[in-house]
Amino acid sequence: MRSPWIAGLALLASSVWAVEPPGSADLQMLPRYPQAQIIDFRQESVAERIFPQDAIRRISGQLRMSAQVAASGELTRITYQLPAAHSGLEAFTEARQTLLDAGGQLLFWCEGRECGSSSLWANEVFGRSSLYGPDAQQAYLLARDEQSLFALYGITRGNGRAYLQVERLLTERSLAEILPTAATLSRQLRSVGSLRLAHLSGEPAGEWVALLASMLRLDSTQRVVLSGTSAAAWREALIGERIRATRLELDEGDEAGLSIGLLR
Repeated sequence: MRSPWIAGLALLASSVWAVEPPGSADLQMLPRYPQAQIIDFRQESVAERIFPQDAIRRISGQLRMSAQVAASGELTRITYQLPAAHSGLEAFTEARQTLLDAGGQLLFWCEGRECGSSSLWANEVFGRSSLYGPDAQQAYLLARDEQSLFALYGITRGNGRAYLQVERLLTERSLAEILPTAATLSRQLRSVGSLRLAHLSGEPAGEWVALLASMLRLDSTQRVVLSGTSAAAWREALIGERIRATRLELDEGDEAGLSIGLLR
């Protein structure tokens, strides 16, 4: 039987763990991971917030990335500490799927060492040294809806503690012109098995035709099925971008927009 002294320490520890920053709250669009605790919460208006849309590295003392998204607006930052025996990647994966289910568009997604240095993500991008951990145990994504940018960063530190950083930037302008990377679309297609592009409901747009063709060129053995009311037009447009017709099956259907399914 535990002594009253030990039991008292356990109660004190649990009560300290339960205290969260005043005014903190979850994002309505992203419910918290079970038993996670908010350890830092901030809201502010920013003239500019830069989110990487690529792996990051330091060259000649400067933070470098091949693509980024910059915008101004109302920024909400939330740092969650996850329950013991759960990883940053678990919470990251669940939050990513929640964003997709709510209609979010992934703009960039990396995991592990392909993201670059965890030290740079923790200190230079998010300004929280507690997010620093082994490069192999990290994951980052940038996503958008019509007027918000979402950044997620999951990490499991060397001591086993796991965190999820969530940021939302609410802007006053439409973000529809910001396109994802071809590699991100390819990762999403391979991971989920399909891409739902409901906004591609009209005639094929040149920038999206080029983007989808680039995605398909990343794996020349990949075969897909295109479905939706405009699927036939998109198929012809991709063939015009020198994607082999034998890789593109057609299932027009009556669903608005364009869906791309992976044929295994």
